[in-house]
Amino acid sequence: MTKAYYEFFCPVKVIAGHAALEHIPFELATLNAKNALIITDEGVRQNGLLAPIEQAFIGTDVKISAIFDDVPPDSSLITVRQAAQTYREHQCDAILAVGGGSVIDTAKAMNILVSEGGDDLLKYSGAHNLPRPLKPLFVIPTTAGTGSEVTMIAVVSDPEKNVKLPFASYYLIPNAAILDPRMTQTLPVHLTAMTAMDAMTHAVEAYTGLAANPLSNAYATAAIKKISENLFKVIAQPNHTDARLELAQASTMAGIAFSNSMVGAVHSLGHALGAVAHLPHGLCMNLFLPYVLDYNASINSDKIAELLLPLAGADVYALTPYDQRATRAIQYIREMRDQLFSLAKLPRTLQETGKVTQAQFMEIAQKALDDGSIIYNPKELTLQDLLQILHQAW
Repeated sequence: MTKAYYEFFCPVKVIAGHAALEHIPFELATLNAKNALIITDEGVRQNGLLAPIEQAFIGTDVKISAIFDDVPPDSSLITVRQAAQTYREHQCDAILAVGGGSVIDTAKAMNILVSEGGDDLLKYSGAHNLPRPLKPLFVIPTTAGTGSEVTMIAVVSDPEKNVKLPFASYYLIPNAAILDPRMTQTLPVHLTAMTAMDAMTHAVEAYTGLAANPLSNAYATAAIKKISENLFKVIAQPNHTDARLELAQASTMAGIAFSNSMVGAVHSLGHALGAVAHLPHGLCMNLFLPYVLDYNASINSDKIAELLLPLAGADVYALTPYDQRATRAIQYIREMRDQLFSLAKLPRTLQETGKVTQAQFMEIAQKALDDGSIIYNPKELTLQDLLQILHQAW
């Protein structure tokens, strides 16, 4: 049934395919950009992932004027300021973010400084505090998970105050997302699994949450289907370029879905666990997904039941009685997690991480209760409910 009112917004140009990188100079030129700065991390550069991008600029009127490769796994205000300094020194007029979530967040935050001037990011923190469009920003993801290439959100750490600063603005949305399977080909198996389950959670929560709408539902179910059909192909054959491209597209689709319909308690718990135990975000998503779905099933089993079709395919869906489809969908996700633990050692429980203790449960639950994502969860949660989910995930 169509909602009485909803909004959907995604102005990002998606350039996808086996030769997507070669289109970057032309796309920059259409925005009157001539001197691009690449923002990345040492791992991406050492793995040779910049080589095909640099090759694409040979013989064109657009050039890569500088490369900033000093982005840490958890970006900070200091890193953002350093990147902005490099941009200014080389008189750049566009940004290419080549990497995962931390690199993309750094590029978005740095774009604020180089567009607005100065070094004070703090005054732009929060929601909708940017007054005008920023410099051209293209994102080239090297993982298939965050969906940051199509979102208006960036998060940067302030190490002095030990807090994470959120930025949200339509002006932070990149101009283009470049999806090329060459960019994820060197991704290790455990990171491939972890980031795919991040994207899966984005799609599942987008579809089952309170703010879901017909357009976000279409992107979410398409993403779930692509992940379910291609993740294990990529794990079996890391060089399977078609399946890599499918996962990259799934991540972007899931990003479009959740940036329009939000996420729920899996993310609330995941954000809290990440803050307390310093575990990667994708791993946290994988840990909590089936347990939160179990909790929500008494409210929205019909929506969970519909997930069985993109998850398991038409045959399984047709052969499963209507009243058993929600249970079977959650079971299917559990089976995926079991396979990922077997093939990629991706932990399924808090205990399997080796980095969480039950003594931390109260702190995690309290942080989760204060997390904004919990507002969109289909079923209300108390502190005791969150503690119960943590014990189930133990």
